[in-house]
Amino acid sequence: MSVDEQVRALVDQGSSRVKSASPPPLREAKSEQWRVGGLTSTNPSTVNPRVDELSFDAAAEGRDVAARLGAYAQAEGVRTDMNAPAPQGAIALSLDDALKQSQRTGRELLSAQEQYISASISLLIERHLWGPRLFNDTTLGFNGQGDNGRFANALSVVNNMRLTHRLPYGGSVEAAWVFNASEQLREVAGARYTQSSSLVLSGNIPLLRGAGDVAREDLIQSERNLVYAARDYERFRRQYLVSIATDYFELLNTLASIANQERQLDALKKNARTRAALVEAGRVEAFEKGIADNEVLSAQAGLASLREQYILQLERFKIRIGLPVDQALTLDEKVLDLPEPEIDLDQAAQVALEYRLDLQNQRDRLDDLRRAVENARNNELPDLNLNAGATLPTNPNLERGGLNFDPDNVRYSAGATLSLPLDREIERLSSRQAVITLQRAIRDYTQARDNVAVSVRSALRNVELARFQLTLAEQQVEINKRRLRGQELQAGTVPTQTILDSQNALLAAENQRDRARTNLRTAVLNYLLESDQLRVSGDGQFEPLPGMAGAKPQMAK
Repeated sequence: MSVDEQVRALVDQGSSRVKSASPPPLREAKSEQWRVGGLTSTNPSTVNPRVDELSFDAAAEGRDVAARLGAYAQAEGVRTDMNAPAPQGAIALSLDDALKQSQRTGRELLSAQEQYISASISLLIERHLWGPRLFNDTTLGFNGQGDNGRFANALSVVNNMRLTHRLPYGGSVEAAWVFNASEQLREVAGARYTQSSSLVLSGNIPLLRGAGDVAREDLIQSERNLVYAARDYERFRRQYLVSIATDYFELLNTLASIANQERQLDALKKNARTRAALVEAGRVEAFEKGIADNEVLSAQAGLASLREQYILQLERFKIRIGLPVDQALTLDEKVLDLPEPEIDLDQAAQVALEYRLDLQNQRDRLDDLRRAVENARNNELPDLNLNAGATLPTNPNLERGGLNFDPDNVRYSAGATLSLPLDREIERLSSRQAVITLQRAIRDYTQARDNVAVSVRSALRNVELARFQLTLAEQQVEINKRRLRGQELQAGTVPTQTILDSQNALLAAENQRDRARTNLRTAVLNYLLESDQLRVSGDGQFEPLPGMAGAKPQMAK
């Protein structure tokens, strides 16, 4: 089985342990294209032109700045009229499309996947260390010895092939085949070529210090780390969905603010024309026209600022989901319309304490620290090790032993080594330190439980708060619309500033309504995340829970 196949199988196993149906894909490693000589160059090139090598083109004073800003906005798909044609080359991006795209190219998600896969590779490494391992060492030697100017030279070859295996509760065993051949390069007394081999079996087993589960600590921790990594990855996917959806909702909210601002600008221009006509007719003073004109200019400046805010938000969003910055986008205003939960605060807290994956990780890491305390105490024990070995050589009387092993010449040994703990001060201090670390972690865990309960209770209250604010904001919009209509019917008698105040109040109410609607969507998602009831499909989509009949895309109002 190849390395990739082993990692794939282990990642699938880790995800199945936490009941996740969405293990990360294992992508092929791609070779980077490096500059020629860039890796080994001791003087990498620097691009830093002198001032006389640079140029600067000054903009014309009379340029049409408003038109240029409008072109910037149009290129990014800033359209309040959904029937207007999209910019050339623009792609329509719905919330579902954004979530799918982020699963393919989102840098944050790719990093989380790599962290999970790295934990799987670490476990494969540790498992391999505990399996049978085969080694082969070949040593070629040349030596000589002089005797009154006459030198005897010899060439030797020693090949040691061995198989090692670590024992589950401490110690290891090794089986080796040692082949030894030598040849005299100059004729001396005795044969020129000799060869022998032997089979060697040896083992070392601790009985006190280092014996038991402490011997498998690295393997135990690696196995548990894979489960932690699977939980972390699944928790991240849920946080990532909420984060991407929140960014998308914020983009739609800014678009709604632009639409509100454009509607107000049209109303302000109409009001300015009305005031100009009234001034010309002599029914109002001339300064009231100036007030109306000034408000139009302020609205135009505000609209330009909102468009720039949207462009910046959109470009950052494209970077986050892995799209080119220069890719034009038009957003689909069909978004998730999530039903609000019906559950009391205590039940919500209980659900979160049971389901939160990050809290389960923190809880299980307490067991790791308890195990660390036991291991530290084991380290204070005396060393008592058993060792044994046996060697089966070839016939020593033969110059070329070949594989003629001689049982009559077997050599064996066995023994025990006791090392009394006369100096274990460092180990005792380490043991005490492990206890303190455990106590601190227990306090941190209890605090984390309390924080989870508080956060989910707060998230549930925020759902109700967002719904309440949305209801009030919708009522404010209707009140301000009626107020403005009544004033516009009496435009000749109502002061300009009064009408402008009503228009500004309507704009503020509309913005508050859109903000409350965005907050409500986000609040429901945050509640599902805080209680860890949020589920994400393999392609990054929101999976409605049983009872969420209304969890389907609807037009943002």
